[in-house]
Amino acid sequence: MALSIQPTGHVCGARVTGLDLTTSLDDTTVAALRDAWLEHHVLVFPGQPIDDDDLERFARYFGPFGHDPFFGPIPGREHIAAIRRDADETSPLFAENFHSDWSFQERPPQGTVLRSVVTPPSGGDTLFADQHAAYAAMPSVLRERIDGLRAIHSAKLPYSKEGTYGEADRSARSMDIRPSDEALAEFVHPLVLEHPETGRRGVFSTLGYIIGIEGMAPEEAIPLLKEVYDWQTREEVIYRHVWEPDMLVLWDNRSVLHAATGGYEGHDRLLHRTTIGAA
Repeated sequence: MALSIQPTGHVCGARVTGLDLTTSLDDTTVAALRDAWLEHHVLVFPGQPIDDDDLERFARYFGPFGHDPFFGPIPGREHIAAIRRDADETSPLFAENFHSDWSFQERPPQGTVLRSVVTPPSGGDTLFADQHAAYAAMPSVLRERIDGLRAIHSAKLPYSKEGTYGEADRSARSMDIRPSDEALAEFVHPLVLEHPETGRRGVFSTLGYIIGIEGMAPEEAIPLLKEVYDWQTREEVIYRHVWEPDMLVLWDNRSVLHAATGGYEGHDRLLHRTTIGAA
């Protein structure tokens, strides 16, 4: 069956069929996938009963492995983490706020890849918010206010020892999250990012990983970031992805935000994740 790339019909995302990801892909196919990834920002590969070797091989088509500072890897692997929630877990849902993975790093990752391992019968959708569409939809006066600003990124709120996923949270959570003082580091990135491959402009990351704006007082910066967030997460810029067994999803952290959803209480959910590092 020939490669087929079909848009989801939503603001972003495309469904890719006609490939067997348990085998190696040729350079022409990889180039076509990268073009589709840059165009659609989220690629969905249904019907792929892959293992972790396949997951790692697939990620490497798009760049080096990224550094996942606050997740412990699964046994026997260095670059794969388990996004896990057990059926009886009552801790707050992990990653339910919109974010761009690891934007608080000096060189944030290009993308993220997830494969479904255990899929609940319903719930557990992932929301993707197209940040090119969000920026384009903003009033021109707001775009003018934020163009040229530099945001201060840090992991201190979620991943410091006193953070949301800090030491007090660990015992009640099935995921291997490892808070540390590394989370206190701060790095500055443009609030409006010109995509390094396409040149398209979009808002980069959001509140939670952004703690301020360079050269701006907090009492001015935080309300502005909240106003921007309202545009970043409008219903019109969101694609809701529904997971299936044997599914692989790749997204571009430079183009979209994502957020987890619940609705599968009483059921296990497990995905394996690897990160595509900066080029």
